Amino acid sequence: MRTETFGGLILLAATAVALIWANSPVSGSYTALRDLHLGPESLHLSLSLEDWAKDGLLAIFFFVAGLELKRELVIGELNDFKAAILPVVAAVGGMVVPALIALGVGWGEPGIERAWAIPVATDIAFALGVLAITASGLPNSLRLFLLSLAVVDDLGAILLIAVLFTTSFNLLAAGAAVVLLALYAFLQHRRVTTPWLYVPIAVGTWAAVHAAGVHATIAGVALALLTRVHKDHYEHEAPALRLEHRLQPWSAAVAVPVFALFAAGVPVNGGALGALVTDRLALAVVLGLVVGKVVGIVGASALAVLLKAAVWPNGAGPRDIVAVAMLGGVGFTVSLLIADLALEGHAAEQAKTAVLVASLASSLLASVLLVRRSRAHRRADSDD
Repeated sequence: MRTETFGGLILLAATAVALIWANSPVSGSYTALRDLHLGPESLHLSLSLEDWAKDGLLAIFFFVAGLELKRELVIGELNDFKAAILPVVAAVGGMVVPALIALGVGWGEPGIERAWAIPVATDIAFALGVLAITASGLPNSLRLFLLSLAVVDDLGAILLIAVLFTTSFNLLAAGAAVVLLALYAFLQHRRVTTPWLYVPIAVGTWAAVHAAGVHATIAGVALALLTRVHKDHYEHEAPALRLEHRLQPWSAAVAVPVFALFAAGVPVNGGALGALVTDRLALAVVLGLVVGKVVGIVGASALAVLLKAAVWPNGAGPRDIVAVAMLGGVGFTVSLLIADLALEGHAAEQAKTAVLVASLASSLLASVLLVRRSRAHRRADSDD
């Protein structure tokens, strides 16, 4: 369960189950289960199962991804500034260009003033799952490039949600989150290892971030970036590596598939699919994800390398970046969330269908390109 290929297969299986269930004669049972509320109302934590999966379980995935990102930034391949800056620049390009395309295509349509943000996000869980299944022959540096890009991308999307769609911000809860994060960092500095302190702090941080009105998965990233990655002489492994090893199976086999089960159940019908070519708002979302992401990521990366501000990932080149950039169009989770926040009624359902179609198209196109690039790298390795 620690292999990403296994996790990717479970993820795709859960997605297929969700789509079939949500479009079957018993779709009502899917909706009832997805909308079932659990949790204490007094603490404002009475959430639907979909929200618990999206905000709670996905925070575990973001924590594991953040641990790997921190490790690579400090002691890994991203330790070099020019290597680390490339995915950041690519993420910015992959947010700006889709937004501009969406605005251009949907200009004048009701709701576009908020819906332009829908194609900005990349779904890190789905993108890494597809990469794990289709790109076994590619250099690991490309996976790190996608991981870093997607984390920056998701943080940017979460920031957009906070700016555009947060109706209330709880300053007291935000302050509590900062205090708990500072306590976590202090305990890491003091080399405290007991989970009896860290688990309550992590849960409390998540609850405080959620109560503050910010997307709660950011708590996972923040905690991961504060985790120590250098091991002391008396330690077998550093805390970041130890936590990553222990939590990876739970992330791959439980957190991400359950999230996919509740997030992927989008009703799709022939009318909705046909409207994608006539509805300018839906078309804006599709083109923003499928075209805008590739153009933005590849264009920004090439410009950064051309200006000598960054370097291509180790062992990879522009063609590899194009293949990986195609995965940027897998918007899914955060894109669906933004569609819910930005639009209502039929427009929201149409935008969700557009996200689903664009994510599927990007996955298939990326898979073809990644398989071809994997074969090219294997041939090059065998020739050497």
